[in-house]
Amino acid sequence: MDCSLEDAKIVKTVVHAGTKVVPFRDGTKVRFHYETRKCDESRTLIDDSRAKGQKPMELVLGKKFKLEVWETVVQQMALHEVARFRCDRSVVMQYPFVSKTIRDAQKPREERKHCCGMTVQNEGIGYRDLDELFNNPQDLEFTIEILSIESPEEYERESWQLNDGEKLELVRKMREQGNAAYGKKDYPVAQEAYSHAIGIVEQLMLKEKPDEPEWIELAQAKIPLLLNYSQCKLLERDYYAAIEHCTEVLKYDRDCVKALFRRGKAHAGAWNFDRARADFQRCEQLDGSLHDTIARELARLQELIRLKDVEDKLKFQKLF
Repeated sequence: MDCSLEDAKIVKTVVHAGTKVVPFRDGTKVRFHYETRKCDESRTLIDDSRAKGQKPMELVLGKKFKLEVWETVVQQMALHEVARFRCDRSVVMQYPFVSKTIRDAQKPREERKHCCGMTVQNEGIGYRDLDELFNNPQDLEFTIEILSIESPEEYERESWQLNDGEKLELVRKMREQGNAAYGKKDYPVAQEAYSHAIGIVEQLMLKEKPDEPEWIELAQAKIPLLLNYSQCKLLERDYYAAIEHCTEVLKYDRDCVKALFRRGKAHAGAWNFDRARADFQRCEQLDGSLHDTIARELARLQELIRLKDVEDKLKFQKLF
């Protein structure tokens, strides 16, 4: 069966009928497998989401996806339907860039390459077949199988789909979840919750000008998350991660005693003795009530230094 869409720029052929017609609206999430081929004599394969290591495509309707034609075609399908869509070149001009993004997502982060207009002109997209398609646009054929269709109420929206108020509420919930996990000594789960919340706050901060009231308010919300995350890392003896996150806190609040104390503990664990001593002494200057606590930490630090000296001497002796 053939069905024309958008004045014959998209022609649909049903391969297998679906099992259920589901209404679509903005926010609906559609998961599907797809196969992309050129409309040449050999129907040259470009992409196949069923290839090894790839995941089905997820598309949330109404979010201005770069390849609008996919939003159009999936809304003409039923659940579990398989259909083939021949699309005029004029509606698939963005496909090389979408394909690059999907392919790059399969690579380690350090191997991904940013692609801007200047890069395309000078170096191409980075994949020979996509460069050829970009330079010689042509009709494409998509074979799509709908795996699932979920309304916004049926799935937990990802943070990028939320408005700013909803994001702040999610930060609060993630912090509570992290605190609950920390109380149960489930530190991996706790730090995952804190890390998620930190990432959301950072997204919001990017929208504000540094040192403006809104930015400062977000920075203050980020501080306890960074402190909690650093404490988890400290307990896991991941000292350099703890140092990094405490140092970030001190960029927002240079006199934060908790950050100084935890960074001092982390420096001691990493055998950065002079830096540990400096952080502990700064804590005592800021809060005299910590005198006894700091005295104990400095005593432990001195013992660590002594043990390190003994260890170094033994190593030196073995060389001769």
